[in-house]
Amino acid sequence: MRNEIQTPTVQQQKATKRNKLILSILFDAIGMVSYLIPVVAETIDVVWAPIAGLLLVTMYKGTKGKVAGIIGFIEEIIPGLDFIPTFTLTWIYTYLISKENNN
Repeated sequence: MRNEIQTPTVQQQKATKRNKLILSILFDAIGMVSYLIPVVAETIDVVWAPIAGLLLVTMYKGTKGKVAGIIGFIEEIIPGLDFIPTFTLTWIYTYLISKENNN
């Protein structure tokens, strides 16, 4: 048996890209939930901030993911910055600005 690395097809790349966009919008919405529940908002943010950071690092590999993870963590932990859609902005940077197709 030969060990061959198979490159993702165009369809697989499009599906990954679409799935990451859907997840990004969902995760940004979760991050904004604290605006709906003002009494426990800070507790939600303290719990969600490290989760958001780890999700960004997992979704977007390499330096881009690490930087996004740090920014996402800071954005979630600082009160009043929850409105910034860090996940979606990272997706936009990845697929529209830097035109990455397969990550």
